[in-house]
Order: sequence, then C-alpha cells, then structure tokens
Amino acid sequence: MINFLNLFKSPFPLFLLFVSLFLGCQTPSSKTGKSAISNTDVEISPDNSLLQYSGRIDFSNPQSPLFFWAGTSVKARFEGNSIQVKLKDISGKNYYNAIIDGDIDNRIVIDCDPGQTVYTVSIEDSVEKESHTIEIVRRTDPRSPATEFQGFVLEPEKKLLELPSDRKMRIEFFGNSITSAHGVLDESRKNNDDLSTWDNTMSYAAMTARHLNAEYHCISMSGIGVVKSWYPLIMPQIYNRLDPNDPESEWGFSQWTPDIVVVNLFQNDSWLIKNHQPETMITAYIDFIRTLRTHYPDAEIICALGNMDITRSGSPWPGYVKTAVSRMNQLPVADSKVHTLIFPYKNTGGHPTVSEQKAMADLLVEFIEDLALRHLDTEKRS
Repeated sequence: MINFLNLFKSPFPLFLLFVSLFLGCQTPSSKTGKSAISNTDVEISPDNSLLQYSGRIDFSNPQSPLFFWAGTSVKARFEGNSIQVKLKDISGKNYYNAIIDGDIDNRIVIDCDPGQTVYTVSIEDSVEKESHTIEIVRRTDPRSPATEFQGFVLEPEKKLLELPSDRKMRIEFFGNSITSAHGVLDESRKNNDDLSTWDNTMSYAAMTARHLNAEYHCISMSGIGVVKSWYPLIMPQIYNRLDPNDPESEWGFSQWTPDIVVVNLFQNDSWLIKNHQPETMITAYIDFIRTLRTHYPDAEIICALGNMDITRSGSPWPGYVKTAVSRMNQLPVADSKVHTLIFPYKNTGGHPTVSEQKAMADLLVEFIEDLALRHLDTEKRS
C-alpha cells in the first residue's frame, strides 16, 4: 500500500556546481570524443551491487545491460571529482543525461557516438565534497535502438559508496510522444523530430515522479496508439515487453509493482482514425485498462488525456475516456481505483514544451495528492 504521508517532499536539493563534460558534449548538438582509461583507474562493473537501476532493463547479460525505454537510469555515489561512463550505442542516435547530485537544471547531455564510447564527467565544486552522485538517464524513447551500459570508471584509489534507498512510492506511465517528451526542448516548435530536443527528464511524467520522490518507469513510444499507430505496433502489443521491438521479449510484472499507473494515450488514434466508431474506441480502451488491472490488482490507475489537440474544445475523445472509466467504476465488476484526469488543451502547435509539460505535472501532482488525502480520510473513518 502507498505510504501517502510521505509522498509530498521533493527529494533533490540543488547544489551550486559547475559541471563540464571533457572532450565536448557541452550542448545537445555537440559530439563527445572518446576518453582513455588508464591502468590505475578503477573500473566498476554494471553488476556492482552498489549501483541503483530504474526502468525496464534487459539484464540477460549482467555485464552489458540494455536500455530501451525513455527515463531508464542507473545511479551511483562515488568518491572523487570525475567519473567516466561507458556506453555502447547501437545507432549513435540516442541522448542521455548525466545528472550530478540531483541537479536537474545543470544536467549534462551525452550525445552518443555509435559503438563503444567512454564519456568523462568532471565536477568543480564551489564547496569541496568527498563524494558525489551521478545518474545516467535515457532521454530518447524506443524509436531509437538500444544502448548497452558497460559500467563506470573512477579515479585511481577511489571507490563507490552506498546510496540511500529513499524512494517513497512507485509510478508507471504508459504513453506516447507526450509522455516520452518528444521535442520538449524545441521552443521554436519547428524541429520536433530533432532527437536532441527530446528529454524525458523534462516530461510531466518524470517531473511528477521527482516531486513525489517516486521510482519511475516510463513505457512510452512516440507515435503509438491504442487501436492505431504511425507504425504497425500498438500499445496493447508492447505494454508487456522488455524490449519493445521484440515480440519474444517479455517483461516479468512481478519484478516491479507500481502504486500508481498513469495512462495517457489516444492522441495518435485521434489523428489516424478519421471515421472511427465511438463504441469501438471505448471498448478498446476498457480492454487495455482491464488488462493492466490483471497485472496490478491494487494500483490506482489514472486515465489521463492531453494536452495536445485531443482535448481541444469540441473533441469527442475526452468523453470516450470518461465513459470508459465510468463503466469500469460500475457494477457488476466495479473498479473504484480507476480515475479520469483530462489535461486542458495547450492551444499551441507541436509537442508540449517544458512549461507545458510542467503545467501537466502540476495538475497530476495535485490529483495524486488529493487522491492521497481522500485515502487518509477514508482510513480515519473506517
């Protein structure tokens, strides 16, 4: 059960750091050169027990875990003022953030080269510290191929330290480009398909998880729908996959159980299915939510929608979600833990920018906090 009393503290103090990435990678458009590993450096294997992973990750080879999904991360606490990150990117099209001491505002962009590359992060403190944390987070979603994480490298005679396990809850998101944060950094709204403008850490989903100090899984893919996508796969076909592009790759739901599930889909269906039948859409949506319920019998499921033109004035799609949830709430098989949240239409072109994602996060956090208060009130009366 969710510990609602501990949901509302933000876990990340911001440190005054100047952080630079050696050999380039100062902006999303710059490439990072390769760094050499010396004989005296301390190599940290990906299977080191002091590392903390988050997301659906393929550990079939413990020495080279595969990252597919946006928001997937690995975190470490280390001695020293620099650390090297070893990544093997299949395509060279992915972007990652290196976040030092939780300082989201000064995250460093890793613009992946194809093949194995070693990226060096150097930290210059205003106040000298003996240790730092680093979190490597995937910015891009599964529309780009996977990346192998091959470990960290520390300075000579330095070591990893234990990380606290202070996450209060677990939230899983199922979504499309909005949840992936497709084009979130593109304020011009003209270059949404430039992968350097994608950054899942600036999505409403990641912002919500940070605010609630929640561990976060993001099962989203740009262009995906419930009934129809911009490509052959739809969400009911990939929601249960470890590798989203491999039909034989199954995720074990018993490994990780969320307290809250947020579903934000239908935007692509609304664009692609012009002569749709409302009952077909409602039924398909109910079927997907009930499928999730079979895996997560105790989770609160929030059926969200928006904030692109699917929630504009006169759109029928919010009504489909509301009708679906209303039916699931009713007997004979009533599910009182399914809820509706409609994000208002942002009334701009392109995908939501950072400020528009934040507006969604604010509403979602408020909704979850209100849900928590209602649970507390129910517990007091029972």
